[in-house]
Amino acid sequence: LFALRKTTNAANLAYTKWDDDEVVLVAMPCSHIGGTGLGVTAIGSGLPAYVLAEFTPDGLFDSIEKGGVTRFFIVPAALHILLQHPRCSQVDYSRLKYILYGAAPIPLELLRECIQMFGCQFIQNYGMTETTGTIVMLPPEDHDPNGNPRMRSAGKPLPGVEIKVVDADGNEAPTGEVGEVWTRSSNNMVGYWNLPDATEKTLTNDGWVKTGDAGYMDEDGYLYIHDRVKDLIISGGENVYPAEVESAIYGHPDVLEVAVIGVPDPKWGEAVKAVCAPKPGAAIDPDSVIAWARERIAPFKVPKSIDIIEALPRNPSGKILRKDLRAPYWEGYDRQVN
Repeated sequence: LFALRKTTNAANLAYTKWDDDEVVLVAMPCSHIGGTGLGVTAIGSGLPAYVLAEFTPDGLFDSIEKGGVTRFFIVPAALHILLQHPRCSQVDYSRLKYILYGAAPIPLELLRECIQMFGCQFIQNYGMTETTGTIVMLPPEDHDPNGNPRMRSAGKPLPGVEIKVVDADGNEAPTGEVGEVWTRSSNNMVGYWNLPDATEKTLTNDGWVKTGDAGYMDEDGYLYIHDRVKDLIISGGENVYPAEVESAIYGHPDVLEVAVIGVPDPKWGEAVKAVCAPKPGAAIDPDSVIAWARERIAPFKVPKSIDIIEALPRNPSGKILRKDLRAPYWEGYDRQVN
């Protein structure tokens, strides 16, 4: 409990403190640090907490209206689901103070829609179970719906947390250059229980945790997350991060959700493919999606093809199961890179 609160307490900011009238909602699975961390710290502070056995829009809306919830943590995919629900615009959010979000990159347009809909303060939390939760935070004052470029970032490290970006050779990358994000603090894990090989791959001898996330730091110390390193697509020698392409496609009038993957291609090595699910009653025209993306991102990042499915596969915490989407295309290959 003390570890969960140590870094946020050290920040000594209004939004990291708990008021006596707080009511917390645990909307994420308790196997996820976003569920466990928030719930345990609330109870440890003597505050009530509602726990959803399973995330559903109605369950969350009922907790807000009937339970007087003041803050909760949620993943971007679940926020998107809430916005699509017919009850979303009818709920009274007057007691809601903060929505904390994280665990995956969020499209900027989705974040703007959420700020307008819920009318509360937003905080991005970046962290992982291996770091006992949040290590980087984007505060409410950086959430400007009119276009603050820092809304694309994960925020700045909390007190006592070191962050660096490392290139493929293991050297610290210059400001603005993408590499793997490493972190070190007293909140880091000692290791994985009875998994020495996994521990050795993730934890360095001098205490740095390799997050597996690709990102960069700006000149003001803000961290920007591109995507998971393992999800990187290399097409014609160019690096393509799925989250950037997904963010470009998000907002297309017929697309409810989208996941971008790399598939084998004899010319490019890997080709960018977007897998889209339509909004209710909509029909997706693949050429329209490609044209939409072409107006928003560099040509080499534009999907070469579009698949249309009813819904994207997700795990219990809402993260897209890209390996399930990739599997049919990489069957028969020794490795999922070409």
